[in-house]
Amino acid sequence: MDAVSGTQMVTGLILGIVVLILLVLKTKIHAFIALLVGASIAGIVGGMVPGDVAGAISGGFGSTLASIGIVIGLGVMMGRILEVTGAAETLAYSLIKFVGQKKEEWAMAIAGYIISIPIFVDSAFVILNPLVKTLSRKTGKSVISIGVALAAGLVITHSLVPPTPGPLGVAGIFGVDIGIMIALGMVFAIPLIIVGVLYAKWLGKKIYQIPDDSESGYTRPEKQASYPDLLEVINERGKDLPSFARSILPILIPIILIFLNTTLSALELTEGFYGILYFLGQPIVAVALGVIISIYALTGGLGRRETLEVMEKGIQDAGIILLVTGAGGALGNVLRESGTGDYIAGQIADLPLPAILIPFLVASLVRLVQGSGTVAMITAASISAPILAQLDVNMALAAQAAALGSLIFSYFNDSFFWVVNRMLGIKEVKEQVMVWSVPTTLMWFVGLICLLIANMFF
Repeated sequence: MDAVSGTQMVTGLILGIVVLILLVLKTKIHAFIALLVGASIAGIVGGMVPGDVAGAISGGFGSTLASIGIVIGLGVMMGRILEVTGAAETLAYSLIKFVGQKKEEWAMAIAGYIISIPIFVDSAFVILNPLVKTLSRKTGKSVISIGVALAAGLVITHSLVPPTPGPLGVAGIFGVDIGIMIALGMVFAIPLIIVGVLYAKWLGKKIYQIPDDSESGYTRPEKQASYPDLLEVINERGKDLPSFARSILPILIPIILIFLNTTLSALELTEGFYGILYFLGQPIVAVALGVIISIYALTGGLGRRETLEVMEKGIQDAGIILLVTGAGGALGNVLRESGTGDYIAGQIADLPLPAILIPFLVASLVRLVQGSGTVAMITAASISAPILAQLDVNMALAAQAAALGSLIFSYFNDSFFWVVNRMLGIKEVKEQVMVWSVPTTLMWFVGLICLLIANMFF
């Protein structure tokens, strides 16, 4: 391969990415179409025959959704059921009782860590925000410390742990086992949550704000109120909600089955009785069982039509995620078919830069430019997977690198930035940045350190 053809391929990739970013930022064109346009430009300018570009786009789109499309659809159906039936609220209350009083920040972060696995992060925060306000009002703690801790727990697993669409799509693009992706995501999430909670507790002292009945909905007293007995409040509200066991089962059973599938696969135990367990642990089957469990464990108060409408609303929400994920896979396949991935891999192999940083840095850049964490990690995976396939890199860590990179500096172009700040009553730009841009960047930095340490050993 000569230098001219290599330059042409890199030019096509750069031009495709620039057009993709401009379309997302400056036009009314959706990210799904922008990804397809970017993939087309990268392929054609990079030297592919136009007809072959169309075939590569179709092939990449189909193969990506073949591996994770059904799981995304099932996951959002289950998430809607947990949301509507109050199961998410049950999990949060139960964790407060378990962790103990005066540790509400830790309890809410752990609640977010669990609840965001099946429920979209924006929806989960909206669902649990009344609980944040109740805790603040009853305990006298700043709504900021409790709310930021919850948001941190939510965004971390939303970004790192399947079956949330972003990391699920990344796992599909990198060809990583979903069980391994879940395990790695949950492990990486722990130090990030610790940092998020410690920052939230510090910030709550700087911005002491509690809910009231004023027009703004919040007030800032000079002195913190005394801490009352909270268990009575939790027990009273809990009477109207499903039990903890019924609420956790739809999440717990699929995760256990998927882990079991991954273990049996590693041990090459896939026949006989083990074959049945291996089948039940296939992500499609495991999450489908989770949906069925959620239907019969949680929807007793809903009629048949109402239950179906709840699930269909979840499917509608999943539609655009499926399209964006598939389009990301299409871009990655174009880079493979054009040879761009092979060429760039050869160049990077000679650089004094850990290859694991490629998806991390690409995701960070795309996130800063266009705001969506899901689009950032899918784009990073699409660009870097064909490159890293030619290098000696742990692909599971690379997939987590793309996910971790998407955490950087959430600000005005990120919908969750506005959800958190508006729900918590923060209106000043400086305080908005302190409430959500700073903690996401701290978690991003800690994620980078953890990633480099893990890469030294694996």
